[in-house]
Amino acid sequence: MEMTELRDHILGRLNKYSQDIAELSKMAAKSDIINPKLYEKYDVKRGLRDINGNGVVCGLTEISEIVSSARNENGEKIAAPGELYYRGIDIRKLVQGMQGRRFDFEEATFLLLFGHLPTQSQFDRFCEILADFRSLPPSFVRDIIMKAPSRDMMNMLARCVLSLYSYDPRPDDTSRRNVLRQSLQLIAQFPLLTVYSQKAYSYYNSDASLYIHKPQKELSTAENILYMLREDCKFTPLEAQVLDLCLVLHAEHGGGNNSTFTTHVVTSSGTDTYSSVAASLGSLKGPKHGGANIKVCEMFDCIKENVPDFDKGKLKDFIAKILNREAYDHSGLVYGMGHAVYSLSDPRADILKAFAEKLAVEKHMEEEYEMRKYVAKTAAELIAEKRRIYKGVSPNVDFYSGFVYDMLDLPRELYTPFFAVARIVGWSAHRIEEIINGGKIIRPGYQAVAPRQPYVPIEEREEV
Repeated sequence: MEMTELRDHILGRLNKYSQDIAELSKMAAKSDIINPKLYEKYDVKRGLRDINGNGVVCGLTEISEIVSSARNENGEKIAAPGELYYRGIDIRKLVQGMQGRRFDFEEATFLLLFGHLPTQSQFDRFCEILADFRSLPPSFVRDIIMKAPSRDMMNMLARCVLSLYSYDPRPDDTSRRNVLRQSLQLIAQFPLLTVYSQKAYSYYNSDASLYIHKPQKELSTAENILYMLREDCKFTPLEAQVLDLCLVLHAEHGGGNNSTFTTHVVTSSGTDTYSSVAASLGSLKGPKHGGANIKVCEMFDCIKENVPDFDKGKLKDFIAKILNREAYDHSGLVYGMGHAVYSLSDPRADILKAFAEKLAVEKHMEEEYEMRKYVAKTAAELIAEKRRIYKGVSPNVDFYSGFVYDMLDLPRELYTPFFAVARIVGWSAHRIEEIINGGKIIRPGYQAVAPRQPYVPIEEREEV
């Protein structure tokens, strides 16, 4: 049975029981609603956050540090610029120090995995290992990627990762040495899995031509992505540099972000690397986590459609409409603005903004860059005025990363997978850290609040 026929068959079964499922759904909703006041009564931190939005500390890490964007002065919270450290090195200084090199992402990967910057010989050998691992098992593209391609690239990426388990001679060996080997292989393979999955998707869903370019050993991760993705394999040095920077900035962001915390939780159970990474991919797929940059791009599509002439007065009015739930997706959110931790600034956004401006000049998209700057400034003012929050609000990294990907003419279905191509580094570092320092399965407590009830024989039960 062809894939289209199979999907139609499944849809037919779903339609057959749609009414039953709707009734069961209503029943489930009645039984699962928890009174919000009970969270206060039992002092439960929803989302593992306290009343001020700060994350509840549930572990220790040496891999990275996010410095809160607020400091206390005489008992009063004062907003401050955000800071991010990779293994104790300020991300701004790290990027500045690596600037001009071809393999910034590879150097950041070494730092996050091993805790220190590599010497030249260590660096060269590390790049050689990654280049050698940058391949897939024989027939993997044909048997796994090309057959039954998914309409969602993150789903496809997770399926590929789980399939790699079958090709690993020691898949369940959770020793530090073996997990490091698996991690290095996945870091090297993620760009291939991502690009090839998109090619299969385009071939089957968009009737596009199919071409598979093999990676080149002399190219960096960012260069290889552009080389494999483009039909003519061509790219400019600035394009590769900016994509490389995006990978560096997305590689790690503390142990408490949703997908990395998932890594810790799943790793603590003693499971294999492939299951752990697939679980983290499932987390990153969520629009509240990894899908934010696509929402930013779609929002700007809507803004340009409604304010095509970049009239600042009209633009401000339209942003106000978005905040008032009168425009775009009626959520009241200006996507790309604000962060759970950062306030005055997201250091990643500040760094990427400068490179986005350079790329905008090369692509002759200066006006759109200026429009984004204006939206960021105006949205921050309107949000602060509307919500009167103490910590302020500023663009986060997603505000600019989607714009960069658009300028690079990358398919939007790859925006979240490219996040994964970078974040697999952080997941790998945290998995190894959990294995070395863990020992106990992570099992937080949940307070039960359901009232006791008796068992009623079936003949005496009434419909609810």
